[in-house]
Amino acid sequence: MSMKRSKQRSSGSSRHDDEPSFFSKRGEAEPEKSWDADVGSHADGDFQPYSLKSHFEKGALVMHPKFGKGMVVALQGGTVDVLFQDGKKKLGHAAT
Repeated sequence: MSMKRSKQRSSGSSRHDDEPSFFSKRGEAEPEKSWDADVGSHADGDFQPYSLKSHFEKGALVMHPKFGKGMVVALQGGTVDVLFQDGKKKLGHAAT
């Protein structure tokens, strides 16, 4: 019994990796945030308490009861990525 091999299919794109795509974001990528420079230097009064019922914007400073001080670095619908001293965590928030 023999198996018939099929040809490999291309991805359908003949673009080179270094050429910008129509769907790619324009401009330069945002620099990676660091906790020490972007979060740790703020006073305690600058942070708002974290709550699932609160809505957060990118760049918001939050105080989480377990993870401590953090900064919102990304939004995806009903979740936010928050940079804490121990690393990024994905948390829920009230989407508007």
